[in-house]
Amino acid sequence: MSENAALTRNQKVVLAALAGSAVPLSAYDILDLAQVRAQGLKAPLTIYRALDKLQALSLVHRIESLNAFVACDREPHTHPVGFMSCEQCKTTVELPVGDCEELLRTSARANGFRLDRITVEISGCCTSCATAKQTLQKQRGPR
Repeated sequence: MSENAALTRNQKVVLAALAGSAVPLSAYDILDLAQVRAQGLKAPLTIYRALDKLQALSLVHRIESLNAFVACDREPHTHPVGFMSCEQCKTTVELPVGDCEELLRTSARANGFRLDRITVEISGCCTSCATAKQTLQKQRGPR
């Protein structure tokens, strides 16, 4: 991504922390990471500033329901995004939601609502956690 060359050191550190995480991270989670502290980032405000800029560049997304952030796993974009998050392991997958964008915009207009941003969040259970849960239930047997 060409935008990465224009990032500050702090923004690069925060982006790398998010890109290296399998789960969404809050600003305080990022601050607690050893590699972030080793780079000299010690203040929450520093993390929030970096996150604000990274969001503006569409390099990271905020998962509203988790109050956490993920690195964008696609090229930077301005189209609406969606996320599927496992309620157990917190694994989060970015979804393209362009197909439903016009439906949402039409519905908003029909209800006299002005959209500023579309973010779709889906909570559920990933295949790994669902399989583990089924295995555990089989081991326990019927109750």
